[in-house]
Formats: sequence, structure tokens, C-alpha cells
Amino acid sequence: MGLSPTQLGMSARVYAEYETPPQSRSLSDIVRQAGITADLAAVEEHLSARTASRSRLLADAGAHIIAAGGKRLRAALVVLAARLGAYEAARARRPAIAMELLHAASLVHDDLVDNAGQRRGRVTVHERWDKDVALMLGDYFFALAASELAAEPDPRIIRFYANAAQTLVEGELSPVTTLEPLETALAQYFTKIGSKTAVLFETACKAGIAVAGGDEAQIAALGGYGYDLGLAFQIVDDVLDFIGDEAALGKPAGNDLREGTLTLPLIYAVAQSNHPLLREVARTARPDPGRVPQLVAVVVGAGGAVRAMDEARALVSRAAAHLASFPPSPARDALATIGDFVLERQQ
Repeated sequence: MGLSPTQLGMSARVYAEYETPPQSRSLSDIVRQAGITADLAAVEEHLSARTASRSRLLADAGAHIIAAGGKRLRAALVVLAARLGAYEAARARRPAIAMELLHAASLVHDDLVDNAGQRRGRVTVHERWDKDVALMLGDYFFALAASELAAEPDPRIIRFYANAAQTLVEGELSPVTTLEPLETALAQYFTKIGSKTAVLFETACKAGIAVAGGDEAQIAALGGYGYDLGLAFQIVDDVLDFIGDEAALGKPAGNDLREGTLTLPLIYAVAQSNHPLLREVARTARPDPGRVPQLVAVVVGAGGAVRAMDEARALVSRAAAHLASFPPSPARDALATIGDFVLERQQ
């Protein structure tokens, strides 16, 4: 199902006010132009091999998750960051695989906690099998990620990943609980998405440059780039929940609202409008699932999505600034272009 006429109007308005119209740019184009297609194909092949298990249930559930694919953006960040230094394909591959396994583990557990029925248009693990399988699969993927890094001679790499895993868990228990005052809501929101999404982008970039012999200043710069990019990525994801194509997203529009998840477009809409529906949501911090379509329209009409996209654009600009210390190269160009991809993506 495509966008409804109302959603098409909302989407056009957001992009028009944001002054960045949707483009046809894709991550696969960026990867191809950077010359890392073969690197990511190797990562994909090894991911399938690594998720095999003596347990038939874990093997089948793991194959289900890996087959769902995804953009493999985090693996691409590892490889591109490594290409800014002394690149060795075999060595960069390990943290790239570990990054995708860590991400997959977080998604399985996140779906379980949220009781989500679909992910990327596919039924979630706990729905297809059961909650015990989902819990064990997430744990198994966490273990596989650590195992992938066991042979890494640089101890900083495993520390990066251990910190990311710890932060992911802490972030899952740090929800946004209020929409007012604005300062409190923003602090909670950025803590949440920093722990949920940005830390993985940060870790991917830090690990990539570290395995390529990067010094502490370079690691800090790439970490800053990844963190800001990750914040922007999650903000755009949250905006798409209001204006995106349900078929492309693999979940219904307003899904976050139905689940009671408070995101940046809603936070900004509440700050900018006295609409009765927004006042009610601000008072209770619990969107009524039965009024989600109306609330989606009110949030977009109040400018919540536009202001959130402005925030994402500022973060992408800040992320690009972290790349200035690296000499021009196809990898640096690709990292800069990924910022555009994040802002322009439709799913």
C-alpha cells in the first residue's frame, strides 16, 4: 500500500519546508562509487556462515533475521572508516561483521520488549517462534559479536563494542516519559536515541579507523561523525513514522504513537501548538491508539516533522565537519554523501 493522498500532502509539505526534496540516491550507489561492494559482499557471506548453530531453532531464527537484510549501513561505516587509514580487508571485516551482529541482537531484543509484530515487513522472531527463542537468539548474536572480535589484537576494539552493548541495554530502560517541559523531553529523547542508535554508528566508525591504525585524534573524529550521523538517522526514522510510505517502512504509519513511543516530531509539535489533542497528549504522555491518524495529521500540521528534520540536517552538517581533518579520498567522499542519504531516505 502506498501513501494516502493525505500522507502525500504531508510528505511534500515536510520536504518542501525542509528545502531538500527526496532524491533517488541509494546506499548501494554510494557503496559502489566508493569501491567497497566486494567488501560488503564478503561481510554478508560471513554473516550467514557465522549465524549457523548446533541448535536448529537458533539456526532457523538466525537465518530469518540475516535474510531480512537491511542496508548494512553499520558495516559500510566500518569499512569506509578503515579505508581512511591503512586498510586491510580481512582485518576490517571482523568488526564489520561484529557490528551487524550487535545491531541484529539489539533489534531482536527491542522487538521482544516492544512486542512488535513486524520488522522490515517480516514477522518478528518472537511472533514466528516464541519469546524464549527471541531472547536466546539475541543473546546468541551478542556472543557471536564478541567471538568475532576475539582474535583482534587491538584491545580498544573489544572495549568499543562492550561499551556499545552496555549502552544499548541502558538505553532500553531509559524511555521518554514526558513531553513537557521541552528541555526535559529533549534531554530524555536524545539520551534514548543516543543509546539506541547513535552509539552503534559511533562504534562502527571508531572500530574501523582503529583497525586501520588510526590515532586517538582520528578515532575521536570518526566517533563524533558516527554519533552525530546516528542521531540524525534516528530522527529521520521517527519523522518517517509520520510521513513515510507504510509499504516501504514495513510497518503502519503512526506505529510509534500506537506503541506509546514519544519521539521528536511529537515533542516539537507539543511545544509549538495548543491544539486540544496535543494538549491532551502532553497531559497524559500516552497517545490514544484510536486517534493515531488524527494525531499524525495534527503533529505534521503543527510543524513537528519539519522542525525535527531541521534538527537532523544540523546534525548531518556537524557530522560532516568531523571529516575535515582527513585528506580527500573516495572513502571520505562516501562518508560525507551518506549524510545526504540519511536525510533523503524514504525507508
